[in-house]
Amino acid sequence: MTGDVVSIWIKRAHRGVMDGVESAQAVAGRGLAGNADQGGRRQVTIIDEASWREAAAEAGAEVDPSKRRANVMVRGIALADSRDKLLRLGGCVIRILGETRPCERMEEAQAGLRQALRTAWRGGVFGEVVEGGLIRVGDPAELEVCAKERCS
Repeated sequence: MTGDVVSIWIKRAHRGVMDGVESAQAVAGRGLAGNADQGGRRQVTIIDEASWREAAAEAGAEVDPSKRRANVMVRGIALADSRDKLLRLGGCVIRILGETRPCERMEEAQAGLRQALRTAWRGGVFGEVVEGGLIRVGDPAELEVCAKERCS
């Protein structure tokens, strides 16, 4: 399944604003350079543009996708049930480890948004960077089944 990178955001501090950027350096085992979340299992968060738009419409408003607080928005990639798959974004590879559950901050952005995002993986996914590299807006995005030798 192929698509493209629509937006990239860097979070300077926990609970801080999301800065839109044209490119970001993904660092293996760490996450995005300059992002507040480094290391651990949740190094990068990704949302799917179509799912975001559906959730916002269900909540009854146009909501800026940066309010979701994800690092990357992709188009043309269905993230539902993508656990244990590899997602290539430009020059990096991310192993998807699970579904991102929407928090109370979604209600701050728009009433009803948190509930709308709880449906069918609409809240996006999180993962770890297994191959570092540059990600740029407009880069291709490709989802593939995780080959065992690349996922151990």
